[in-house]
Amino acid sequence: MLDLFPSREASPFGRRLKRERGARIPVTVVTGFLGAGKTTLIRRFLKSPEGQGTAVIVNEFGAVGIDDALVREAAEATVLLGNGCLCCITRTDLQVALRRLVVDRERGTAPPFARVLIETSGLADPAPILQTFSTDRALGGEFHIDVVLAVVDAVNGEAALADAAEARKQVILADRLIISKTDLATAATVEALTRHLQQLNPRAAIDIAVAGVLEPNRIVEPATRERSSFIAEAEHGDGIASFVLEGENPIQWPAFSRAMETLIALRGPDLLRVKGLLNVTGCRGPVVVQYVQHLSHPPVELEAWPDENRSSRVVFITRNMRERQVRDLFAAVQALAKE
Repeated sequence: MLDLFPSREASPFGRRLKRERGARIPVTVVTGFLGAGKTTLIRRFLKSPEGQGTAVIVNEFGAVGIDDALVREAAEATVLLGNGCLCCITRTDLQVALRRLVVDRERGTAPPFARVLIETSGLADPAPILQTFSTDRALGGEFHIDVVLAVVDAVNGEAALADAAEARKQVILADRLIISKTDLATAATVEALTRHLQQLNPRAAIDIAVAGVLEPNRIVEPATRERSSFIAEAEHGDGIASFVLEGENPIQWPAFSRAMETLIALRGPDLLRVKGLLNVTGCRGPVVVQYVQHLSHPPVELEAWPDENRSSRVVFITRNMRERQVRDLFAAVQALAKE
């Protein structure tokens, strides 16, 4: 069959690690605004020797989980928390998920793991997560947070910090800041963003990731300072909405691409994140697509589907944009392509 995009080889499971009896399980919390590159960073970490033996909890603001499907191929134990973000859904969900991981591991229904990594929604305030571990004594006796990371997009980071209270809180509360997508931005842009981050959180170390590549130890090295004071309330900007486009039949790539080009040209600033898996005609595996405002990531064909679901599903997180408008645009382009 025709290979439209370069394939990525499947990653084999790594060796299983057992934690020392009686030791608390370290936790890494990875935050970052929509489209910052959290999932790319996490997948690369999980495929490294340092990432073996890591259980992952993924939370997404969307009706269909995309990130967890992408992460699942690299992690042996993955849990998807439902629609919403950790600062908005009942924090009991996180507590239940953590306890279930431990119970399943002891029963042998989950692989052994020595660390937990929590990937938050791009709209999540990390403060309630920190509160969960500090106020739940039983949970605190089993787990401890080693480090809170905030991933900031070099291309759209300044705009996110200016427009979104969530993005600023993620930076302020982080132990370590990671600037992503530096290969897509100018040196002057990266320098200006670095200065801004230092102003918001002068105590956090700043690392640079190029194309999602970062020294794996920086994901797990414990924080060496006290965290900033945190506020428990969540502030989601008005007009932010999430919806998903799904389809069971294979799609033609030119029609999808043209529809996205039109959407970006007309409403680019309001496309906070578009991410999904496509069943494209002529491809053996799913095609991963990602868009952040005006930035379009090159599509990548995976070697195999992460689960039994072979349908296309693309999650849109938008500002002041009606779902019906987007659906009508895609339907019109697809109809013209057929003709």
